[in-house]
Amino acid sequence: MTPDWEALRRASRDVAKRAYAPYSGFPVGAAALVDDGRIVVGCNVENAGYGVTLCAECGLVSDLIAGGGGRLVAFTCVGGPDAVPTMPCGRCRQLLWEHGGAALQVDTPAGVMTMDQVLPMAFGVAELDVVSGKETKTEDN
Repeated sequence: MTPDWEALRRASRDVAKRAYAPYSGFPVGAAALVDDGRIVVGCNVENAGYGVTLCAECGLVSDLIAGGGGRLVAFTCVGGPDAVPTMPCGRCRQLLWEHGGAALQVDTPAGVMTMDQVLPMAFGVAELDVVSGKETKTEDN
C-alpha cells in the first residue's frame, strides 16, 4: 500500500486546528494510514496538570482502536502555530511501535524513515515474552 503523503499531511494539519493547547500554544495534529485503507487522526489535548496532557498520537491510536483496530502503515505529525513537520516524543514513539511495528513509515523533518530507524532497539511484545513467564522457570534458574 503506497501512502498518499500529501493527504496524510493535510489531515494532520486539519486536525491540529482542533487541538486544545491553551498552555503551550503548540497545537499538534497527527494522521496515519491503516492497513485497511482508513486514515486515523489525533490532536493534542493539554491539561493544567501537564503530566496528564494527551499527545496527538494518543488520540490517533484511540481512533485506530475505536474504529476497529488494524496496523498503522504510514504516519505523519505536525506541530506549532505554522503546523510544521515534527517528531513524536519518546512515549509516543513507543505507542506507534506497538501499533505499527518496525516497518511503519514515519514522515520526519529529515524525510520518510521506518519506525525501526526512528526507535532503534525498541521494546515490544517479543521482550515481554522473555520476561513474562512464557519461558518456564524452574527452581534451578
